[in-house]
Amino acid sequence: MIDLRSDTVTVPTEPMRDAMARARVGDDVYGEDPTVNELQEYAAELLGKEAALFVPSGTLGNQLAIKVHTSPGNEVLVDSESHIFHYETAAPSIISGVQLHCLESNVGVMPEATVRAALRPNTYYFPETTLLCLENTHNRYGGTILPLENIRQCERVAREHGLAFHCDGARLWNACAASGISPAAYSVPFDTLSVCLSKGLGAPVGSLLVGSRKHIEKALKWRKILGAGMRQVGILAAAGLYVLHHHQALLVQDHTNARRFAETVRDSGLASIDMERVQTNLVVFSCHESIDAAVSGNAVVERCKRDGVLLSSIKAGVVRVVFHHQVSAAQTDEAAQIVVNALRALTT
Repeated sequence: MIDLRSDTVTVPTEPMRDAMARARVGDDVYGEDPTVNELQEYAAELLGKEAALFVPSGTLGNQLAIKVHTSPGNEVLVDSESHIFHYETAAPSIISGVQLHCLESNVGVMPEATVRAALRPNTYYFPETTLLCLENTHNRYGGTILPLENIRQCERVAREHGLAFHCDGARLWNACAASGISPAAYSVPFDTLSVCLSKGLGAPVGSLLVGSRKHIEKALKWRKILGAGMRQVGILAAAGLYVLHHHQALLVQDHTNARRFAETVRDSGLASIDMERVQTNLVVFSCHESIDAAVSGNAVVERCKRDGVLLSSIKAGVVRVVFHHQVSAAQTDEAAQIVVNALRALTT
């Protein structure tokens, strides 16, 4: 089975397992796990921030950032297609007591004018806007990369109006691999940034929240309150260190495979793919109009599953395909042909 549902489906390699087995550990709740401390220090340095916090998931990293930057009753500006809005189970309202104000973007690029227009007037019956969040790369738009210029424009608005500025950088490593821009250059404009170790990089679990020492100290307290204080977790942190040192270089091949797949499916004439959006390791395609849009995504997913490829449907008529380091070029070609065959069968 070729699993292209997500880049979270990888399994640890033997060298990664060896690193995990050899990890020095201690009680991280006491701040005494040497491998966790090494990971956090290395990540903070890599991303140009004062401090970092190891957390179990990207969702928790984002939610800790929201908690750190807001008070109950505040409003948070997010992209209408953002991960925070679609896939984090209404956590901002539950954990932080805030509401999300969803803005339209151009495949993740938030126009400065749009952000300015969304700011609430200083009137008692409006919520106070206190946080602006971006996503890089952008999941639901197919792994698109935010240009630094746009990030800086949004930063300018945030600074002018006293907003905190957070990035959901779950796949920031892919943006760096595709653009050649360093993690620190992407990170510096933000107050906080979350990055994932278990997506494109292939660690079994874990994300990091980076920011100022003050923000991370506050996030540490809330990590404990939310039940995510961990003990001898250096075994997992060792995997994170391993992938940061050894797997970033593998992302380029994932991007090559994604484009190879997209070109084959596009050339079949059976699906619509915006090739300008195929920038990293994700491909999003819309099924041919002759397939009933209400069922087409699921129908393609089910037929491909029967034939040996796992995909995911993100909304009616739209399928997402994600490449990772455990998918070869040969498997890419095989998967593309299976998808084309499924589309052809459903359109005849």
